[in-house]
Amino acid sequence: MSQRLATIKSLHGQRPRRLFVTWSLRILAAIVLFSWWAGDFHLMGWLTDRRLANLQRFLQEVRPWPIQNHGWETSTVSHWAQELWLSKGAEAFVATLAISVVAIVLAGGLGAFFSLFAARNLTTAEPLLPGGKQPGRNIVFFWKALVLTTRAGLVFVRAVPEYIWAFLFLALFGANAWPMVLALALHNTGILGKLSAELIENQSDLNSSALRGMGASRMQIVWASLYPQTLSRFLLYFFYRWETCVREATVLGMLGMTSLGLLIVDSRSRNRYDEMLYYILLGALLVIIGDLVSAIARRIIRKA
Repeated sequence: MSQRLATIKSLHGQRPRRLFVTWSLRILAAIVLFSWWAGDFHLMGWLTDRRLANLQRFLQEVRPWPIQNHGWETSTVSHWAQELWLSKGAEAFVATLAISVVAIVLAGGLGAFFSLFAARNLTTAEPLLPGGKQPGRNIVFFWKALVLTTRAGLVFVRAVPEYIWAFLFLALFGANAWPMVLALALHNTGILGKLSAELIENQSDLNSSALRGMGASRMQIVWASLYPQTLSRFLLYFFYRWETCVREATVLGMLGMTSLGLLIVDSRSRNRYDEMLYYILLGALLVIIGDLVSAIARRIIRKA
């Protein structure tokens, strides 16, 4: 055992040492300590009698109200959940799902479209053909300006939070589903557009260059080479952002638009924590469904 420990210690001493990693960890630790001090965080007082009493009361109130003062009865809980589902839950569940689906479909289509103008290897005078003739200075400037403008636009729409977009659209369209749809679609267009452009730039240029050399147009290269190569990875991003849309559609409903978020806020305002937890679990169920659909779709694409 001592020989083994000595060997491990010797190998540990011979490990490569990089000052960048060492100092990065030290600086990170210093930032964490400073943030803890500047934020005035304290651990003392977490488990006071008052807070323990509040925790106990909360755990009691999140139980379905028909059994809060009685033992657990499956039939009673089932009847309670069914009533909530039929009265409000089903409508809000479907509304949240519809908002997230419409938003991500718009974002996926717009993101894929704008990625063509944001990919630096595609948005040039002679895309994917390094040996082609040299274009004029004005043409080079036009294509570079197009790339920079598109990338700046994608940065802007994703830099503004969905909540800000929702407030703006709420003033324009009123309290209906469209402010949430447009807010989610616009923000995720910036994200998917950026990611799709990076996918196009990181693809091997051999097939695309061969097609270009044979006289294929820019769009023929996109449909015959670039999109097929990036589809599986794009779907990964697409469905991940859909999960995010489901969560954000729930949250944005707190602005007063029909969704699970509106029911969560309403339940919280009436101190009906059991109903609030029920609607939160419905939102989690939507995310789980999205994850399953994502896994199935990507498996089908890989097999195809």
